[in-house]
Amino acid sequence: MRRAARNRGVRSEVKTLVVKARKSLLGGPVAESERFALTLEAVRALDRAASKGVLHRNNAARRKGRLAKQMAKVAIAPAAAASKGKKGAAAAAPAAASKVAAPKAAASKAAASKPAAPKKK
Repeated sequence: MRRAARNRGVRSEVKTLVVKARKSLLGGPVAESERFALTLEAVRALDRAASKGVLHRNNAARRKGRLAKQMAKVAIAPAAAASKGKKGAAAAAPAAASKVAAPKAAASKAAASKPAAPKKK
């Protein structure tokens, strides 16, 4: 009973933060930094809830993915609207994609540089 009440509160907080982040990303007079801060706060809450076992990790990952997708749309939209030709929009898309790909590339390089542990027989 006590755990259920605590979990209910955590789930409610996560939902509230996700809704606030989604509303800020969908539009409205919100500063770019505030959009990022709200989204980051929602992602942290999802991670916390997943680590505590309140939400399933795949559920949290799915929600985080949806938020990231919306955030990418917002980040690309002003650059695409500002440019008239296809070249400008094409140049804006890889820049946004490189922000996501850079940490992954660094992580894979770090994993590759680690020597493999020898197997014990």
